[in-house]
Amino acid sequence: MSPAEQIAHHQHEVFSASRAAHLDTPLRRILYRPDRLAERFVKPGDTVLDFGCGPGFFTREFAKRVGEQGRVYAVDLQDEMLGIVRGKMESGRLQSRVVTHQCRSESINLPDHLAGTFDAVFTIFVVHEVPDPEKLFSEINVLLKPGGILFFSEPPILVSGSEFRGKIALLEKMGFELVERSLFFVNRAAVLKKK
Repeated sequence: MSPAEQIAHHQHEVFSASRAAHLDTPLRRILYRPDRLAERFVKPGDTVLDFGCGPGFFTREFAKRVGEQGRVYAVDLQDEMLGIVRGKMESGRLQSRVVTHQCRSESINLPDHLAGTFDAVFTIFVVHEVPDPEKLFSEINVLLKPGGILFFSEPPILVSGSEFRGKIALLEKMGFELVERSLFFVNRAAVLKKK
């Protein structure tokens, strides 16, 4: 299989929970600085969606930042990943701030009463795993409050610059405003605001 074929093959492959330890290492904490990401985009009292949370690498920092009055919804397709998140939140005494939720491959699947309640949504290194990104972005649009932000990041090895720009254009057609486009360590990243 050529490198291009290997990349295409892995585009919609979900990162296995059996490799969760690879997602939460001291080196990744230094490189990605989840504490700084939370500091920059999450305020005390916020309601945050960490979509594709995996083992909670970013979830923990979001939970610290929202405080007692806020909530973080840690959403993942794999119940094994959510079990890891629950364990981390209990050991860090953050369980009262985090709601874990198992999504379906075709839907975030959060209850309707949560529409328009999220201040921030984070999709970090996960949209390339989703079979229908347009449907995902549409659901995120429903969940976010007006003025809420979407932090969207993808690895360049799996998502080309033109693919990433195409997803930003799709979000702009849905009514999002591009606020910032940058690198998140070596990954493509964009911050968009719901109008």
